[in-house]
Amino acid sequence: MRHIFQQGTDVTAPVLVLLHGTGGTERDLLPLAQAISPASSVLSIRGNVLENGMPRFFRRLAEGIFDEEDLIFRTKELNDFLDEAAVEHGFDRRNMVAIGYSNGANIAGSLLFHYPDALRGAILHHPMVPRRGIQLPDLTDTPIFIGAGRNDPICSPEETEELQKLLGEAGAEIEVHWENAGHQLTRSEVDAAGTWFKANLT
Repeated sequence: MRHIFQQGTDVTAPVLVLLHGTGGTERDLLPLAQAISPASSVLSIRGNVLENGMPRFFRRLAEGIFDEEDLIFRTKELNDFLDEAAVEHGFDRRNMVAIGYSNGANIAGSLLFHYPDALRGAILHHPMVPRRGIQLPDLTDTPIFIGAGRNDPICSPEETEELQKLLGEAGAEIEVHWENAGHQLTRSEVDAAGTWFKANLT
């Protein structure tokens, strides 16, 4: 998968896996990594799917309706790539924290739904429920931050609360940060994620 790897100054800090939103690239979220954990190494990945020329991490059938078969395939593809990247770049596979926005948050959520120990933790900005009706792995002691907008037209507050419930029932430690905003990523949401990261993952 096309990606950027930046070696951090603290080899013990979590490696940040950056996952962009629809139409983004592997450069989009680099400022978030700097804001949240400037000493961390960074692995920023570009999605392998194109929708009208816009990179994504998996296909969708319509707005808010995922191609579940492709989601499962692409989640495995990403998980395998993380295994390979850890070997290639020489970092601890068990010390990865995803930072995803929108479509990137959804694929990060799908990793958590499908693979035990895929991530040490996650910052999910405006995620949806990736799949329903499946048994989640044990997520005990996995800290997860969810950033959500009360007026988000793509990801409703009810969707956020359902995701919180599903992850919580699997044992994850969840903090939901609400903004009185829509689907956009605000500075105050990023600041809240940074404060949460320092309290839970350093």
